[in-house]
Amino acid sequence: MKTAIVIGATGLVGNFITRKLLDDNRYVKVKVFVRRSLKINNPKLEEHVINFDNIDVWKEYLTGDELFSALGTTIKKAGSKEAQHKVDYTYQFDVAKAAVQNGVKKYLLVSSAGANYKSSNFYLRLKGSLDEKVQQLSFNQICIFRPSILAGDRSEIRIGESIGIKLAGIVTKIIPALKQYRPIKVSCVAEAMIKSANQNISDKIKIYQPQEIFNL
Repeated sequence: MKTAIVIGATGLVGNFITRKLLDDNRYVKVKVFVRRSLKINNPKLEEHVINFDNIDVWKEYLTGDELFSALGTTIKKAGSKEAQHKVDYTYQFDVAKAAVQNGVKKYLLVSSAGANYKSSNFYLRLKGSLDEKVQQLSFNQICIFRPSILAGDRSEIRIGESIGIKLAGIVTKIIPALKQYRPIKVSCVAEAMIKSANQNISDKIKIYQPQEIFNL
């Protein structure tokens, strides 16, 4: 019986991960570290409402078997590139570093298709920089998931993203070579991550590209 840790549990992917972990008999406890309560009543859930800027206050509670990292935002929501960098990179890396110091063995990160620390695109460079940095940490295993456009019901309306999902769905049907970049349901990403967490993988570092996530 295992204990899972989730950050980003109020977000699209993180919320699915959390709910699926709570329904999974392989996990006896699910710890979430959130800025606002999930308002979920479940005996397996251990909720910590925290301030990510004050990690030294609560990092001792980052203990368990697996860390699922699904924290993220947009420039529009964050207000600036600097603010988005803090959420998507700094907070996630600080939590990962604290978790490995506390003995957490496996790390699973939601990244993005095309993530590359050398990219000229800010978002892809941001995701790629975190991907590269966490690989230097001494987890027993690191799994990085690079999904294509995420499809799911968000609490806020993102008109541009909705249009992008529809266009991506059309384009990837027309051009077979782009099939792996078709929109993927957030539930599929969550299921793939949990399945990977419970597989015996020989590689210390495993990066799942879009089609590999679909295959899982």
